[in-house]
Amino acid sequence: MARAGLTPDRVVRAGAELADDIGFAELTASQLARHLGVKVPSLYTHVGGTHDLRTRVALLALAELADLAALAVAGRSGKAALTALGGTYRDYAAAHPGRYAATRMRLDHETALASAGPRHAALTRAILRGYQLPEAEQNHAVRLIGSVIHGYIDLESAGGFAHSSPDSTTSWLRALDALDVALRAWPTPSDER
Repeated sequence: MARAGLTPDRVVRAGAELADDIGFAELTASQLARHLGVKVPSLYTHVGGTHDLRTRVALLALAELADLAALAVAGRSGKAALTALGGTYRDYAAAHPGRYAATRMRLDHETALASAGPRHAALTRAILRGYQLPEAEQNHAVRLIGSVIHGYIDLESAGGFAHSSPDSTTSWLRALDALDVALRAWPTPSDER
């Protein structure tokens, strides 16, 4: 019998909080069962095991982050929108490191399409309207923006910038400046090599 008060939503939210505390890679159904004070089989009433738990935490985190990013970007364009998007991701990663790591989880095709992942891509494409990039170039630009933002956050989270000057926030702002310049001066496609 399931423990009174536990629901799939509460279990997933507890899993997200635990991931923030111990790291997403360490999140397992058995770790969460211990954390909640239930036996693992009781947890399986609500989630189908570790992979299902991690997938649900990833879906929750993607949705939370998409909601925050949409609010941050609304009414902005160009560099202001780019900075708002990047800042939202970076702040979320600092406040919720396990959940942020969950957003990087590779989802199967159907789950990915049903997730908030496409909302993130749509937000990034909306930002590109301010840069007037041709539609044929937008996938490249979306990938560049994601690489810079997520790559920087991953390196910063791993302590990659902790032992040098200037502080990482100064470099973050410079990276966004450089990304803005790159988007404004987007190159004409060269011949395929």
